[in-house]
Amino acid sequence: MLPVDEPALTPDLIRSRHDALLARLRAAAETAGHDPDALRIVAVTKGFDSGVIRAAQAAGLSRFGENRIQEAIPKMATAPNAEWHLVGHLQGNKARPAVRAFAAIHSVDSTDLLLRLDRIATEESLTPVVLLQVNVSGEPSKAGFELRRFRDELRRPTSLVAALAGLSAVRVTGLMTIGPAAAPAEESRRVFGTLRRLRDELREVAGRPFPELSMGMTGDAEAAAAEGATLVRIGTAIFGPRLA
Repeated sequence: MLPVDEPALTPDLIRSRHDALLARLRAAAETAGHDPDALRIVAVTKGFDSGVIRAAQAAGLSRFGENRIQEAIPKMATAPNAEWHLVGHLQGNKARPAVRAFAAIHSVDSTDLLLRLDRIATEESLTPVVLLQVNVSGEPSKAGFELRRFRDELRRPTSLVAALAGLSAVRVTGLMTIGPAAAPAEESRRVFGTLRRLRDELREVAGRPFPELSMGMTGDAEAAAAEGATLVRIGTAIFGPRLA
C-alpha cells in the first residue's frame, strides 16, 4: 500500500525524478569544477518489490543498488541484465554469494575482506568491481576503515597498498563513504571532500587512477556531487518512501 499522497510509481514518474535529479547533480558537479559526465546514479531499491524494479527498467534505469544480499537475489531475476551494486555492509561469511551476485561491491571495510573477495573471485572466475569503505565521519554506527587507520595503511607498504598490488581478480576502482546523518551541507561537504582527498593520496601511493567516489544519498546528494562524487546512491528521491 502506498503512503498517503504518494503517487503510483509509473515508469514516467520514475524517469522524470531520475532525470531531473541527475541533471541537478551534474550541474552541481560542473559548477564545482568536476566532470559532470562522470556522475551516475545507483537507484537503491531496498524495501521495494519487483514491480517497482520492472517500472524502473521500463523507465530506462539499469543500475540498481541493494543493502542486503538476501533481499537482492530474488529481485535480480526481475532484472537479470541490470548492473547490481551491493551498497550495504558485507559480512565476511557472505563474501561468496556477494561475488556471485553483484557487479560492484561498495562496502569493503578491511584488508582481510578484500583478500577474501579476491580469492573467491579467482575461484569463481569473476572480476567484480570493489570500493573501499572509509568511515570518514567517525560515527560508531557506520562501517568502514577508521579514517586514521586508513591513512596509516597508506603509509605502510606491507599492508593495504601491498594487498592492492597483489590482487588477481577483483578490481578496486575507488572509495566509498556514508555522510553524517542529518548534517548541514557544509559538514557533508567536509566529509565528502576528505574522501576525495584521501582517494587522491591513494592514487599517489598506489600509482593507479581509482576513478570512483561512491558518496551521497537523497539527503546529501548535491553536497556529494559538489565534492566529486561519481556514484550517488539514491532511493527515496526516485522511488519515494520505502514500502517496507
